[in-house]
Amino acid sequence: MHRKMTESLIFPRQGDKQNSDFFEEYLVRLLEERDHSGLTDIIHEIEAIMITVDPGHSIRYIGELSLMTPYHYLVTLESEDHWTHILRVDMNSPDFLVREVKDPSIQGVFRSLNEIYPIGMRKPNSRYMGEILRVDNLHEVVEKQKEREFRFFSQDQIRRMQLPGNLAISKPSPYTHNIVSYMERPLDQIRTYALGVSAIRDDVQEVYLAAKSMQKELGINDLIMPIDHLATRIYSQNREVAILEWLSLSSYYYWGSYDITDQNSSTNVTKSVHCPNEMQSPAKVFTANNTPYFVNHLEKLPSPTETFVRNYGPRLHHIALAVADGERNGMENIDYVVKQIASQGRDFLLDVIGSKDDGLKQIFSSASEHSSLIIEYVQRFGDFNGFFTKHNVAELTHAAGVEEELLEMQAESEITH
Repeated sequence: MHRKMTESLIFPRQGDKQNSDFFEEYLVRLLEERDHSGLTDIIHEIEAIMITVDPGHSIRYIGELSLMTPYHYLVTLESEDHWTHILRVDMNSPDFLVREVKDPSIQGVFRSLNEIYPIGMRKPNSRYMGEILRVDNLHEVVEKQKEREFRFFSQDQIRRMQLPGNLAISKPSPYTHNIVSYMERPLDQIRTYALGVSAIRDDVQEVYLAAKSMQKELGINDLIMPIDHLATRIYSQNREVAILEWLSLSSYYYWGSYDITDQNSSTNVTKSVHCPNEMQSPAKVFTANNTPYFVNHLEKLPSPTETFVRNYGPRLHHIALAVADGERNGMENIDYVVKQIASQGRDFLLDVIGSKDDGLKQIFSSASEHSSLIIEYVQRFGDFNGFFTKHNVAELTHAAGVEEELLEMQAESEITH
C-alpha cells in the first residue's frame, strides 16, 4: 500500500521577520528534498535531551530538576569516566540525560566548546549537548544524511567519548555547537541507552525523593508539565543557516520568526511535523541579534543575545516548561508555582509577565549553578497556541541580559585579579 508522503511546507507561516532570499529559497528546496527522500517520514520526535555537568554537580542538579520540573529519577548508567543519570516523565515526552564527568581534568570535544568563552570556561564541562531523535531505520537515516554531507562520529569515537552505543551522533554544529543524535526504536518498545553499568544510586534517589516530597507538599506536583520548547542563542550571522541546518537534520518545519526590535533581536520557531503537541516533541527556538556586536558602538542598540553568545558560546539558553491552565488558591497556576518555588530559595529574574488577556504568562528563573541553563515557565490560556508576545519576550530577554552582564563583570574581575 502506498503511503502518503508527509508535506513539510503546508503549515501556515507566523511572524513578521523578513528573511533573506537565500533562506526562503533553500527552505523550500531543503524541505521538499527531505520529504521526497523519505527522511521526514522516518525521523520522528525528540526522544531525549543531553546535558553534561562538572564533577560534583549532577546530584544537586537532579534535586533542582526534581523540584522545578515533572521529571523523575529512573536510573544511573556508570562508565569509566562518567555517570549518566536518566530522568523521565513518561514515554510520551523526552527524557533528560544528565551526564557528570568524574575527573575535572578530562578533556574532550564538548569541554573545548566552552573553554574559549569567558563565562563558559568557568564551568568547562557544563553545557547542553543536544537532542536524541527517534528514527525508524538508523542505518538508512545516517546514510542519507551522509549523502547530504552531514558528518557523524564513528562508533569507536562514540565508545571513547562514553556515550550510548545505540546512538548515531552528528559532529557538533558550527552554528549552535549542539549535536543531533538518532536512536532507532519501535514505538512499542521502551527507551534504553546502551552505556555502562546500570544501577539506582542511593544518594541520587535520596535527593530525588526529598525534592518530590517537597514538590507535593508545596502543591505544585500536578501543575508543572513536560518541556514546551528549547531555546538556543546564536550569533546574528548564523540565524538563518542554524534554522536550515536543524530542519535538515530533523523532521521539523519552520513555524515563523518575530522581530523583537526593543532588544535588537529576533525569535525564530520550528515545530515537529509529526507532533502538534509540543510536550511530546518540544519546539526548537533560535534567538539571534539583528546586528553583530561590532556595530553596537555605532548604533547604540541593546545586545543581550549577542553578548550571551560571546560570553558562553552558541548554546541552549533555556528550557521552557508548560504550566497547566487554571487557578490554585485564588492565583493563576503559574503565579502559584513561582511563589511556591521561590519560597524554597530559588531566584527568578523578574516577576511573572503577561496576562490572561494576552493569552499567556511567562517567567525566567535565574540560571542554574549546575548547568547554566534557565528554566522558563509558560502558562497559556484557552486556545492560545503561540510561544510569546512581543512585549513578553522583550522583557524576558532584557532580564536575562541584566543577569548575564553581572556575570560578565564578575568574570572580568576574576581575570584582572
